[in-house]
Amino acid sequence: MQTFSSVLPLDSWTVVNDGNHNAFTDLVNWRGMLWLAYVSSPSHFANKRSRIVLLCSSDGKTWKEAARFDGGGEDIRDPKLAVIKEQLMVYALLNRSFDPLPYKTVSTSSSDGTFWSPLMDITADGWLLGKPKSPDGKTWYAPTHHLKKGSAQLWRSIDGRSWETVSTIHNGGSADESAIEFLPDGRLKFVTRFEAGGLFGSERAGTLLSVAEPPYTKWIQTLSQITRLDGPTLFSVSGICYAIGRFQPKTKGWLHGQGSILARKRTSIFHLGASDLTHLADLPSSGDTSYAGVAFLNDYIFISYYSNDPRRDQPWIVGMLSPTMIRVACLRPGDLLAKR
Repeated sequence: MQTFSSVLPLDSWTVVNDGNHNAFTDLVNWRGMLWLAYVSSPSHFANKRSRIVLLCSSDGKTWKEAARFDGGGEDIRDPKLAVIKEQLMVYALLNRSFDPLPYKTVSTSSSDGTFWSPLMDITADGWLLGKPKSPDGKTWYAPTHHLKKGSAQLWRSIDGRSWETVSTIHNGGSADESAIEFLPDGRLKFVTRFEAGGLFGSERAGTLLSVAEPPYTKWIQTLSQITRLDGPTLFSVSGICYAIGRFQPKTKGWLHGQGSILARKRTSIFHLGASDLTHLADLPSSGDTSYAGVAFLNDYIFISYYSNDPRRDQPWIVGMLSPTMIRVACLRPGDLLAKR
């Protein structure tokens, strides 16, 4: 049985465990309720039977299904949620490659959580939209990346549907999934999963950390190699920025480089400082895990994520080929602040 380093004093529980490969979560507070999106699929890899499932809950413990979306005959994955102009927006990626290489972002929206608009294209082919956030509730920003170009950009919108480029974060390298968070002083933090190739990982892989002041066109950047933050999520508590993503505790040996499919993985919480990530705690997780969502409700922090059975510490590749569960963890902001 595995042990978890520095586990926070929190409660955690399983929301979905039905034998499918349930993965890639996001979470939002809309109209005083928690809304959780995830992918239900027969496999971690591409499958035309994959579905985006949307659940809602008033307390994080009891959930009911609100909607389900398919990819129109294609693999659909990586949902992101945002509340824009009082509507709940669901963003997702379409994919045609067995080893996922999503090629387009689609979106649907609802004003009541019951009736949803048809899925529509949001980006040109190749560009993949991350979770949108806003500093003022008027202008929305989102991280984007292009897998074939290895590029990451910051985009802007006023309605969540039509987007324009603000700046390029990284170009012509190994940029992948990204996340953003606004700081109280107006600065914007941007983290990017930085690939370096190879099934057994690489000592050059890590997380690109970027920060900019308005208008977010000039970036100060560093590469952290504490982890390759797969499926990154950023959030703030009392003006302090935190990150959640996939963590590989051991990176020694040529078969266990950063990002190796043979290594053990965790979903972990980090403090995101000025130029580095500091590991704070692991959530109960193992195998194929990460892609967290964060939402605040009734003075608690709720975190959604997916994992294999936390009681079994299996390699990532074994986890990808096995059923996974959707889990939720709950903690008080003070518990998190006490870890710093």
